[in-house]
This record gives sequence, structure tokens and C-alpha cells, in this order.
Amino acid sequence: MEDVVFSNYTVDFARVALEYCVFVEKAKDTDKKTFVDTMTKVLPLLYLKVSILPEIKENYDSDLETKVDEVFYSQVETNISELLGDDNLYLETFHPDIKLSDSPVAVKISEDLADIYQDLGNFIAVFKNGQKETMNDSLIVCIENFQKYWGQRLVNALRALHYIKYKSEIED
Repeated sequence: MEDVVFSNYTVDFARVALEYCVFVEKAKDTDKKTFVDTMTKVLPLLYLKVSILPEIKENYDSDLETKVDEVFYSQVETNISELLGDDNLYLETFHPDIKLSDSPVAVKISEDLADIYQDLGNFIAVFKNGQKETMNDSLIVCIENFQKYWGQRLVNALRALHYIKYKSEIED
């Protein structure tokens, strides 16, 4: 049986995760239309690649490094926020506070994308080291965080980005 860490599924996921990270790190160097167009293509691919990863049975309880600190996170979030401008906010229907609120809850696409970036950036940093045990555990953490947290953020941001991408055509 093939090792999950070195499987084609994991390599494909790591490749898309790296592509995502590199692109959002350089968000300030692109224009809004290109950014939105690319995100509406990369996000579904990222969702697919992580959702088809095989189950991982071993956990080595490795100490995993974190590459994406608060400074990196804030820089990515700010760059995306500035790029999207007024289109950055959208109404969220799956937010935990919606049950307690009498009014809609607005969230930022930039925060959703930065949250995804943080987890994937940390995954890629560990994955690059080439040590099977830490790669394995980083993959486990990434999958668990996808299932519990950033997977929902991804589809919510995608919905908002889809609207931004096609609203000009709707308005025309």
C-alpha cells in the first residue's frame, strides 16, 4: 500500500496549496479582476484536492513549526482587503453568531482567505522539510482544520467571489 504522505493525492494537494499561498502573498501585485478570476478557479480545486485525500492512520505527535505568524497573516489580509475594496464584505449565513443576532453578520473575504492561507502556509512550511513524520502530522492537522474550520470559509468566500466576478455582467 502506498504511503499517504508521498501519494499522488497528497502531492497534488501540496502543489495546489503552494500555488494558493504564493498567489495570495502576491495579491498586491495583481489587479482585482485577475485576483477574483484566479481565486474562483483555485478555491474549488483546493477544496477538491483536500477532500479526496486518503485517511491517515498514523499520528507521530510531532512538534510542528508555524511559519505564518500574525505579521504574515495581517499582511496577506490587508493586501487582499485593499485589493477588493468595497467588495470585501459579504453577509454570512453560516456564522456562529447568526443564531444570536437580529441582524445579518458581515464578514470579510480577506479574512477568510487569510485564514486559509495561514493553515496552508504552515502545512507547506512543514511539508518542505521532507521529514515523513512531520509531513504526516502536518497533513493530519491541515485536514482536520479543513473539516472543522477553513473548508466552510473557503466555500463562503468562493460564493462571494463568484458574485463579484459576475456582478459586472449582471449589471451590464
